[in-house]
Amino acid sequence: MHLHRMPELVRGLFPDCLWTMPATDPPTLYLTFDDGPIPEETPFVLEQLARYEARGTFFCVGENLERHPEVARQVLAEGHRLANHTYHHLSGWRHARPAYLADVARCQAVLQALQPEARPLLRPPYGRITRGLARELHATHQVVMWDLLTCDYDRDYAPAQCLATAIRLTRPGSIVVFHDSVKASPNLRYVLPRYLGHFAGLGYRFAAL
Repeated sequence: MHLHRMPELVRGLFPDCLWTMPATDPPTLYLTFDDGPIPEETPFVLEQLARYEARGTFFCVGENLERHPEVARQVLAEGHRLANHTYHHLSGWRHARPAYLADVARCQAVLQALQPEARPLLRPPYGRITRGLARELHATHQVVMWDLLTCDYDRDYAPAQCLATAIRLTRPGSIVVFHDSVKASPNLRYVLPRYLGHFAGLGYRFAAL
């Protein structure tokens, strides 16, 4: 069972988090990519986005930013946005607040050197934060969740089914989560090109947050 969209009750508990974007004309989708940047998968994502003049938002693990700064710089050079996914990919349910906030700050320091900005974006790994932690993070970051989680990381999820479900659940203004990770590679490499092609054919544009 895949939970592609959070229930409205959960969304209501986190009103300051960004779940979706307003509908626009032409319709716009906001593709996001979690867990990179890595040389094995991120350049593939960039290549697919470039084919459709699409812009995306990359929620980066700080460790990967420091290991692969050249990939991060390529993301920026091609017009995309980098964002915070904590330094060690921490769950906000399993770590004490001071340790979690310190991990966010460590990732942000790496990001700031690459991409200075006033109010950065943060996506909590797994979407797992408490209401208190969300309020505290909101003082320094825009916390971004999602309208559609593709579940591309599930190796048991057939690529064709992953694609069909993602297409069915997408709507104008959706913030969509993919993963530029080795684990997600089989689904990512099947789904992303076809997903982009499908919605480009319907007249959608793809923008960064």
